[in-house]
Amino acid sequence: MPATSRRPVLIVTRHLPLPVQERAAADYEVVRLDEDRPVPATELAALAAAHGADGILLTPTERMDKAAIDGLPAGVRAIATFSVGYDHIDLAAARARGLAVFNTPDVVAEATADIAMLVMLGAARRAYEGQRMLRGGGWSGWSPTFMLGTDLAGKRLGLVGFGRIGQATARRARAFGMTIHYHQRRHLDPASLAPELRDAVYHDRLDDLVAVADVLSLHCPATPDTIGMIDAERIERLPRGAILVNTARGPLIDDGAAIAALRSGRLQAAGLDVFTGEPAFDPRWADLDNAYLLPHMGTSTVETRAAMGFRALDNLDAFFAGGVPRDRLA
Repeated sequence: MPATSRRPVLIVTRHLPLPVQERAAADYEVVRLDEDRPVPATELAALAAAHGADGILLTPTERMDKAAIDGLPAGVRAIATFSVGYDHIDLAAARARGLAVFNTPDVVAEATADIAMLVMLGAARRAYEGQRMLRGGGWSGWSPTFMLGTDLAGKRLGLVGFGRIGQATARRARAFGMTIHYHQRRHLDPASLAPELRDAVYHDRLDDLVAVADVLSLHCPATPDTIGMIDAERIERLPRGAILVNTARGPLIDDGAAIAALRSGRLQAAGLDVFTGEPAFDPRWADLDNAYLLPHMGTSTVETRAAMGFRALDNLDAFFAGGVPRDRLA
C-alpha cells in the first residue's frame, strides 16, 4: 500500500486465523475486541466512531441491515465480509450511502464441496446411526442385512446452483459414478465446464430438476425467491426415497416439511451443514436418525480460512490504495 499520512483504521469484528491477523496488523491500525463474539450493530458503530475507522472486516455473525449501515459514521468507507455469502449485508443501503462492500469468492469452493460430499455420504450410508450405535454400546455384530444404506453410483445428483461450489461438488460426485443435473438462471456453455461435467443436464425449471433428483443438493444464496423453496410441494415432487443435502443456507429449506418427510420415509435421509436460525436450530432435527448434521463447517480448514482472510485483505488493500478490488459487491 502506498505511504499515506496515516494507516487506515480497520475494525476486525472476530478473531481471525493468526496469519490473517498478523498481515492486517502490518498494514492497518487494527481495532479488535478481546472477546471473540458477534458484535451488535450499535456497538460496531460506536467502535467505528471512537476509533475513526476507515473500514470494517466483519463476518456473517454481524448483521448489516439498512439501519446498521445508516448508523455507521461517515468515515467508514468500506466493508469486507469474511465469507462468500452476503445476505447479512443490505447491499442497496450500502450503495445508497456510497459504502464499498467486498466478499471472498473462489477460495471456498473446494472445502465446501468436500463437506457437501461428506454429508451426502453420511446421509446415504446411515453414518450417524452407525456412530450412535458404536458410542452407545449397541453394536451386536455383522449380518447380511445390517445397516443397509444407498449407493451413490448411478444416482442422479440435482444441483440447485451450478457456480464454483456446485461444480466442485459435481466433479466429486462424478468420481462416485453419479450423473449430474442442475438448475440455475441460465444454461452454461458446456465448453466452459470441466471435461467431466460437459454432459451435465440443464433444467430451466426447478420443479423439473426436483422430479429427477435422487439426491438434491443446494448451492444457491438465500434471497426472497429462494427462501423456503424446498417446501412440502417440492419434496413431494422428488423421487421417493430421495436424499436432501444443504451446505448453502438453512432458510432454503422449510424445516417442518423436510422433518415430516424424513419421519414418514418420503425422504430417505438428509445431510445438512447449515440451518435456519443457527446456532439455535430447530431441535427436531437432532431427533432424526436419518439426518446427518454438521455445525456449519463448510469452510472450516486452516488453509481455506486463511485464504478467505487474505482475500478480504486483498480487496481492502486495493480499495484504500485507489485500485480496483477483485470482489466488489457494492
